[in-house]
Amino acid sequence: MSSTHTSATPYYFVPAESRHPAMAAAGLFFVILGAGQWVNGHTWGMYSLAVGMVWWLTVLFQWFRDSIRESEGGLYGYKIDLSYRWSMAWFIFSEVMFFGAFFTALWWARAHSVPALGSLDNALLWPDFKAVWPSLAAGVTAAPAGHIEPFQTVGPFWLPTINTALLLSSGVTLTIAHHALRENHRGRTISFMWATVVLGFVFLVVQGYEYYHLYAELNLKLTSGVYGSTFYMLTGFHGFHVFIGMLMLFFTTLRLQKGHFTAERHFGFEGAAWYWHFVDVVWLGLYVLVYWL
Repeated sequence: MSSTHTSATPYYFVPAESRHPAMAAAGLFFVILGAGQWVNGHTWGMYSLAVGMVWWLTVLFQWFRDSIRESEGGLYGYKIDLSYRWSMAWFIFSEVMFFGAFFTALWWARAHSVPALGSLDNALLWPDFKAVWPSLAAGVTAAPAGHIEPFQTVGPFWLPTINTALLLSSGVTLTIAHHALRENHRGRTISFMWATVVLGFVFLVVQGYEYYHLYAELNLKLTSGVYGSTFYMLTGFHGFHVFIGMLMLFFTTLRLQKGHFTAERHFGFEGAAWYWHFVDVVWLGLYVLVYWL
């Protein structure tokens, strides 16, 4: 990422061959394998997920460490800075498509699948089915009975609203930190960056408590029909992105304390900020479409 030495290099730096992409892909393989097996009732999937996650995070740490050393060594010029900006922009675009797919799945289930199952064509198969959302919630019956345990839906009050306030506040503190950095007020920047990291951490704690409440008291699980699956896929993946964003901000703050960024050259900071603001926007969509509608 950009450093104090960026403008000193006139050529395009070509890094040496790296093992990091292959190693990161291997770690993600065990993450996906373990998650898929765990949700399907195989206990060993939990251990595969844990090992894959530790593996992947270790590779990312080594990869970013090498990149920081190259940057601080004066190897990065304008072209590298530009490539980082385009890479981050395309990465965030891919994330937009990722969440767009799940939002579309939620819309399709509510607007098309559930009404279709309640049509006259399916009345012979499921004569007692009520074409309302969410289907199979407590008080809503469907045939064949017994496939899904009754559950209660979740509204916006109060934990989701608290989390909305936390994320919006973190966006404000991050913006203040960015402006402080551009004005070369390093102490103010670091203080508001730590505030942003803490707000992100508290968000994850509140979401973890919310999941416990849903499982223990509302009986809402990943297996609770299409409502449960879309709810946990959207909120769970978003929570994972908050975790990744919080790590970005955490290490960015540590780099700030070491003096790695200047008022003019700090894309390492900006890239993390772009990602965090994207996470904020996705949560607002979740808050309205999942908790309110």
